[in-house]
Amino acid sequence: MLEDDYVAVEIGKAKHIALVAHDGKKKEIVDWCDRNKDILKGHFLCGTGTTARLISERTGLPVKGYCSGPLGGDQQIGAKIVEGQVDFMIFLWDPLEAQPHDPDVKALLRIAVVYDIPIANNLATADFMLNSIYMNDTYSRQIENFNKTIHDRVEKMK
Repeated sequence: MLEDDYVAVEIGKAKHIALVAHDGKKKEIVDWCDRNKDILKGHFLCGTGTTARLISERTGLPVKGYCSGPLGGDQQIGAKIVEGQVDFMIFLWDPLEAQPHDPDVKALLRIAVVYDIPIANNLATADFMLNSIYMNDTYSRQIENFNKTIHDRVEKMK
């Protein structure tokens, strides 16, 4: 396994979707989920605190709620990505509003990129992802083989 630069991870037909939205974008994500609930009901949904609750209340979709973003919810979702329990993320962040937990937001986006998780940061991208041919099929994503990377770095230090 140390010879492969990348490791293939298969995303199954039923996706694990993280739903996150800053306060100024919560209405947008709730409305989007309501419009797309027929598609979303076939997948496992999770989200940060208030966002998960609002989506569930409005749409009737089951959404596993974590803490509010500023209280660690972003980090909880990041941990689920690392554990392989999130396949893609809809994260509507507000580019016009400063966020007190901005380092957490950046960390979440960073870990999603590290683990090759598709991310939609606006509704247009979310629509494209939801209507992709991969929504109803499996998909093999490639993530860096971190064991090899660490091994190679240690070898260079010798």
